[in-house]
Formats: sequence, C-alpha cells, structure tokens
Amino acid sequence: MLTSSPFLAGCAGIQSALDPAGVEADAVAALFWVMVAGAAVIWLAVMGVLYYATRRDRVVHSETFAGRVILWAGAILPTLILTALLAYGLSMMPRLRPWDARAAEDAPLRIEVVGEQFWWRVTYHRDGMEPVVSANEIRMPVGERVTFTLRSADVIHAFWIPSLGGKMDMIPGRENTLTLEATKAGIYRGPCAEFCGSSHALMALAAVVMETGAFDEWLARQAEPSPGVGENEAGRAAFLANGCGACHAVAGTEANGTIGPDLSHLGSRVTLGAGIVENSKAGIGRFIAETDHVKPGVRMPAYRALPDEEIDAIAGWLKGLE
Repeated sequence: MLTSSPFLAGCAGIQSALDPAGVEADAVAALFWVMVAGAAVIWLAVMGVLYYATRRDRVVHSETFAGRVILWAGAILPTLILTALLAYGLSMMPRLRPWDARAAEDAPLRIEVVGEQFWWRVTYHRDGMEPVVSANEIRMPVGERVTFTLRSADVIHAFWIPSLGGKMDMIPGRENTLTLEATKAGIYRGPCAEFCGSSHALMALAAVVMETGAFDEWLARQAEPSPGVGENEAGRAAFLANGCGACHAVAGTEANGTIGPDLSHLGSRVTLGAGIVENSKAGIGRFIAETDHVKPGVRMPAYRALPDEEIDAIAGWLKGLE
C-alpha cells in the first residue's frame, strides 16, 4: 500500500492530489506523473554524463565534439523537452476548466461558496428548488459536473479540494467560476489555500461525494426544517434567550441571523468549526464556551460565562438538528 512508506504517505488520503477522485484531479495527477517521468529520464542522463566524465580511463575529446554536446544537451534537447511538456499541459486546459458564463448560469446544480474569516458560506441552487443554505461542507453527486461560483466576503481566500480538482482564488469584489466532476463517492478534505489571517490553518471544509439518488434525498431534506427543531425545548430556549439567533439562522425558528454560519442542519455535518472540531455534543459545547481558543480571530465571542447546564442544553439541541 502507498501508506506503508513514509515517503509515499502523501500520495493517498482525503487531501491528496495524487489520489484523484475527480475528472480534473485525474488530469492533474497525470501531468504530475508525466513530469516525474521526464525528470527521471533527465536525471539518469545527467548521472550518466557525470559517470562518463569522472571515470578513471578518460578520453580527450575535440573542441568540435564538446561544442556539439553543449549545443544538443544544453540547448536543443531541453528546449524540445520543455516545449513538449508545455504542449501537453496546454492540451489539458479544455478538460480542466470546461465552462463558459452561459453554461455556468444554466447548470442544473450550482453551488455558491463564499469565503469568510474563517469559514465557508455554502448555498445550493438547483432548478425548481429554493436555494438551500449550509456552511463548511460541500455535498455533490458523483458523475455530475457541478458549477461552483466562488466569492470572498473579506480578504483573499482560495477554494481547493485536491482529490477533486485544482484550486481557484476567491477575491473580494470578483466572482470566479469553477466546475468539478467527481468520479468516486467518498469524503474528501479541502483547505483554504491562501493565507487569510490568524486562523487560516483552521479553515477547511469537508467535501462529501454521494450517489445521485442519495444526494437528491439529502438536498430535499436540507430544504426543510430539521425534525430536531421541536425537540429538547430547554436547549432551544437557551439558544434563543442568549441571542444566538442574531448571528445564526435555524430554519423553523425565529433565529434568522446571517452573520455566522447557518445551523439548520448542523448535527448532520461531518465536522464542526470548518473542519477542526469533532461534530459531537461535547465538541459543540467546547466551541461555544472556548471559541477564542478553538479558533483565534473568529468573530463569535466565547460564552464561557454561561452555566454549564445551559451550554450542555444548547449543544444537545444543535446536535439534534440533522
């Protein structure tokens, strides 16, 4: 297995560009291995010349021969190799970024992602459906090309899911478009790939690739309030009484804030806090009480002054929002 060697551990996993699960990532991995093969050939050639030049029984060559070696090995061959690699790379571009403005608008599934310090605002747009709002997680169907519209609300971020495709910057005041087609169901990880502040390294997202039927069912559930909204009345009351609804929205309640992530189906997400905390009741409670320690620089204040029973009730209610 690739993970059996520490030198090859980076070639596999949920955040490896060399373990592709998407059409664009396949092309990027192919380009990498072609370049590795080319580099290996050049390295072997250089080592061969070095061995020839340092062997014990040396042969004196004429200046004409030396000039030809310099011309071919130093100018012509490198130019041919680099030109071939450039041509190969350019030929991949239509497969890597196959989109135009009209196709982006007419895509059956469009996912709008807005980078913020230090989390991801995610909105699903699908024909015949109202927009579905989520956060810090991307879900998409396998085998379907999905259009992403990428923006930033504050500083420059970068959207990148290595196992699915290449990265694209998210620039304030500009909307960029990226299309990805997943070829293998699974859970992958995407980091912010542009330094964006004190918690840049703590800003990631889970990319969940699902079978088409399962994705359609999931999206339909996300469009409705969670069944857990009406449960754990004490947790719901504490959430609203402490002003959490001023920043966060929970469908089916009077909480309709837009400053922070939408929490309508928080309990069903893979991770918490943009990929840094386990999505469990204990993890939610820790994030509420120690926000400034868990994610320095985030706009949400820490609620460590709340009684433990209130934090526990709020965490239990939020975990039940699936």
